Amino acid sequence: MNMSSSNIEYLLTAGDPSEVDALFAEARRLRDEVYGRRVFLRGLVEVSNHCLNNCLYCGIRRDMRCQRYRLTKEQILDCCRTGYGLVFRSFVLQGGEDAWMTDERVCDIVRSVKREFPDCAVTLSLGERGYESFARLREAGVDRYLLRHETADAGHYALLHPQEMSFDHRMQCLLDLRRLGFQVGCGFMVGSPGQTVETLKKDLAFIDEFRPEMVGIGPFIPAAGTPFENEPAGSVELTLRLLAIIRIIHPHVLLPATTALGTLHPTGRERAIRAGANVVMPNLSPQDTRALYSIYDNKLSTGSEAAETVADIRARMQAIGMEMPVDRGDFCLKQTP
Repeated sequence: MNMSSSNIEYLLTAGDPSEVDALFAEARRLRDEVYGRRVFLRGLVEVSNHCLNNCLYCGIRRDMRCQRYRLTKEQILDCCRTGYGLVFRSFVLQGGEDAWMTDERVCDIVRSVKREFPDCAVTLSLGERGYESFARLREAGVDRYLLRHETADAGHYALLHPQEMSFDHRMQCLLDLRRLGFQVGCGFMVGSPGQTVETLKKDLAFIDEFRPEMVGIGPFIPAAGTPFENEPAGSVELTLRLLAIIRIIHPHVLLPATTALGTLHPTGRERAIRAGANVVMPNLSPQDTRALYSIYDNKLSTGSEAAETVADIRARMQAIGMEMPVDRGDFCLKQTP
């Protein structure tokens, strides 16, 4: 399928259902060539909602007056124990940019997880850090690091973030992670304020050039109390098209069916899989903290998003012809036999 700049613009804006169906079919074909009909589980543990940043879109930004929490190392290990018993072999420790999460503390947590679960992958998503900090985390055993670039357009980045945050530093962090040998994840919100077709094309060009191991995208959802609380939510349909385009330009990428899609549409996760996604990330966090990690309004935290209902998630994946293996779900450069 032609992925020239002009055709990408057409695919993002065209209304012909047959062409959209063809886009999704090609994305599924390429995914299946590389990974087979497998959907990989990631167990999400939201370790802290403290954040020193003041991103204009985020419900846990520094200026938000909300109940804050941090999980202890033992709480995090308990979450992983629960997940391991539910056949998770990959854990994602996610949080705001919390100054309490020093290299020493994070490395201790990572080593403890790796010691107890040596057959599992550990992913961190804790925001921007310096090169030496990333190097220490890598040495401690971190396999993957997720850091959404948010937008590949510097002007658009400035609309979404306070002046003290730097587009160049965000991009440098991604380069540092790649240099240190992490499996790297980037991504962006679909429909964020100020986003245009041109900025989306820059995002896709960046992904095509950087070749990340994972790309996380989901529709923008406003959070009450933020400067963008009255902005409209992003489009589920546009998000699905972008998932398919990303799969086509980078067939080996790991693509999550994100919580945001499930928040805006009852079958958002399944629709993402049909558009070429192959990762789901149910929540392993303690029940009493899930609602506190409120990065946007009405975020799924119970029901089918809760890890305790992994059997339901498996049944929903099987209903659309997919399987969920007991697997770390690593990035793959080889096609399946």
